[in-house]
Amino acid sequence: MVITDLPEQRSSSEVDTSEPKGQVDLSVVIPISERCDDLRQLYEDTWRELSSSGYTTEFIYVLDGPFDTVARDLQILKQTHSDVRIILLNHSVGEATALSVGFEHARGRYILTLASYYQVAPLELKKILGQFIEGKDDLVISWRYPRIDAYFNRVQSKVFHWIVKLLTGSPFHDISCGLRIMKAEVAKEVSLYGDLHRFYPLLALRRGFKVREIQVQQSEHNRKIRLNSLGDYVRRLLDIFVLFFLFRFTKKPLRFFGLIGLGVFGIGAMVTGYLGFERLFLGVPLLERPLLIASALMIVLGMQLFSVGLLGEIIIFSHSRESKEYHIREILD
Repeated sequence: MVITDLPEQRSSSEVDTSEPKGQVDLSVVIPISERCDDLRQLYEDTWRELSSSGYTTEFIYVLDGPFDTVARDLQILKQTHSDVRIILLNHSVGEATALSVGFEHARGRYILTLASYYQVAPLELKKILGQFIEGKDDLVISWRYPRIDAYFNRVQSKVFHWIVKLLTGSPFHDISCGLRIMKAEVAKEVSLYGDLHRFYPLLALRRGFKVREIQVQQSEHNRKIRLNSLGDYVRRLLDIFVLFFLFRFTKKPLRFFGLIGLGVFGIGAMVTGYLGFERLFLGVPLLERPLLIASALMIVLGMQLFSVGLLGEIIIFSHSRESKEYHIREILD
């Protein structure tokens, strides 16, 4: 990973790996993972809306992979804008990790995340920033409403959020929108990995932070149909199930594995008992009875699942002091 934080008089090919000095009010973190619009135009539109707030800002671009052309364009942008910082990752690690890297190097008291393409109308930036500053929320996220993009996009978004709500109880309507603003402490305490960046509001809410969703106007540039591969939809569904398990059973795996294990064990034991009854009292031979093998396997499988849950409980108990799933808002003495 290389961090470029070049003074204006330096050549765009130079790289400064030293940590920047000082602090700013607002860090704008923009991960570039798959696609991006005109980054110069996006920067100018964003800067124009945020500059009137009176807050000092920095723009952190995290390139998730070898985007050589994009990196050159950003280097050129940095020559005329000293508030631009560029982080180049040597290979693709996923948007969640790219965001984490941006959070790690952010200097602002507040952090605003933004997609590398137009999702929300730029004029809404001032609105979401103002409501965040005026309120007492730890994290404010955007809800693109009304949606003006393609009908297919709206359908798949509704299906996605319906499944998330069904399995996690999510109170949000648009957790996929990249425009979010938060206190720096939220970014420090909420861990991201894999592809869980889409569920960041839920992870923050589970941690105990106060999260609010506000309606914003969708960008006119965000109308194109988004067609993903079948593998993308499968991975997204698996991520939802991962989230479901993390929310419900991270601290109590025995309730998950133990419940399933007892159920499987119970069915296998009842079937085995019935077959034994037939053999002892009705004289029915057990030879060539596949059901006997199946029931025996269910007993073994049930015991193994229960044991996995029990081992999980032992591991969690051993590391319970190291884990923290809460946030202290205030201490009154």
